[in-house]
Amino acid sequence: MTSTRRVRARRGEGGLLREEILRAAEDLLTESGSEDALTLRAVAQRAGVSTPSVYLHFADREALLEAVCLRVWDEFGRMFRENLTGDPFLALGRCARAYARFALAHPVQYRVLMMRPATGQGVPPAAAECIRHMVDAVAACVAVRVLEGDPEELALGLWSAVHGCVSLLIAQPSFPWPEDREALIDRVVRIAGVGTALLTRLPDTLPPSGVLADELDGFGARLAGGSVAGMEEPRGAEPRGDRRPS
Repeated sequence: MTSTRRVRARRGEGGLLREEILRAAEDLLTESGSEDALTLRAVAQRAGVSTPSVYLHFADREALLEAVCLRVWDEFGRMFRENLTGDPFLALGRCARAYARFALAHPVQYRVLMMRPATGQGVPPAAAECIRHMVDAVAACVAVRVLEGDPEELALGLWSAVHGCVSLLIAQPSFPWPEDREALIDRVVRIAGVGTALLTRLPDTLPPSGVLADELDGFGARLAGGSVAGMEEPRGAEPRGDRRPS
């Protein structure tokens, strides 16, 4: 691939050059669908600069790769905030579905930031932002007692369920998944959400299977009969996407 050699950046233009490098790296990542295509030489060629110019802004390939993948995380935060309104439990479900859709829409970035071992000390920035958003959503559910327990511990469990689903979809695309991936994600979200709500109220020792089945049948019938208000949102206009309960 040919490129036009750019003129040397003037003093004070380093930020512009960094942005051009990131934009070139993002284009390569999107076009190739793999982080393997992101070499410093290839990025430099696409941006029209020398390879040493890239090193002025990024210590190595890993630093550049992480920086370009983090560029999409602003969109993730926006999607989460847009869904974090209204009934807390329903909002939690919407946020979880938005998380899954975001991951599947940006599989390369998600794989780099969330599916590889951390290279440094501490929590990586992308993971830290994910858990912060999830804890906020869970804390709102704890405040109204639909969930009970420590918000951070509950959030880690819910996050693990959704992350596991999307990670498998990304890492094992040839697996015979159902054609309707939205339905699969919805089922996982509902299992995680309702299961967590139930778990926080169950005793340490569960009754025998037959007794538990009867109790769950009664619980399900009461919910289906509408004896518990607020489990369903009005159908119709759905500006924030899927609005089914968690």
